[in-house]
Amino acid sequence: MRSLVAPALTQLRPAHSHPLKIVVLGDSLVYGFGDPEGGGWVERLRRNWMSPSSPGHVLYNLGVRGDRTSSVSGRLEHEFRHRGELRNRVPDAIILSVGVNDSPRMGRWDGRNCTNFDDFQQDIEALLVRSQQLCPVLFVGMVPVDESKMPFLDCFYFNRADQYRYKEATRQACLSRGIPYLDIFDLWMARGEEWLMQHLSEDGLHPNTLGYQALLHDVLCWEEMHQLIANKSATA
Repeated sequence: MRSLVAPALTQLRPAHSHPLKIVVLGDSLVYGFGDPEGGGWVERLRRNWMSPSSPGHVLYNLGVRGDRTSSVSGRLEHEFRHRGELRNRVPDAIILSVGVNDSPRMGRWDGRNCTNFDDFQQDIEALLVRSQQLCPVLFVGMVPVDESKMPFLDCFYFNRADQYRYKEATRQACLSRGIPYLDIFDLWMARGEEWLMQHLSEDGLHPNTLGYQALLHDVLCWEEMHQLIANKSATA
């Protein structure tokens, strides 16, 4: 299998640019659970940007395990207002990654969803509206689960059908507001079941070290990340 090769991180640095300040808010996919080596895709990127030869961009990992969309929305503005640098300026951009914890069934395969779908649609819309009032926003979607490993924590029945439904609602909400959405679910599903199983942790929910490496590659190859940095350079 051909290995994934991401562009060199220093290639994301335009000439004479000023460092970006980015906050990444979400759940355990942001937090990096499942990657004891690198701490997840956000932490891996943060460490690379700390090198003297890097662009020097500032990246705040604000992932909380188990967070649902309403939880992220509740802490959004407080987190944003307290993550400025350079004379107390606020961040330049927000990257969101949340929704998977809204989707599982409770107690059994046909139980109720953790967040009712109609409520979720309202929650995601509210989160996007509030985020765009602060600064430019990007959204990184959820990773497909391994249903054979469910239930998670003997209670949460994550499944791909509900994941797809919730991520499509998120994608459509982002589309309607002009927010770039990186569809990790479809991207990873297209790589095949064997590839997917090699990149998920034993719990069937979180990526493993290989998974987070692949996720970082996907983010770095995303045109919207390049555009975000290019726009910062143009307005610096």
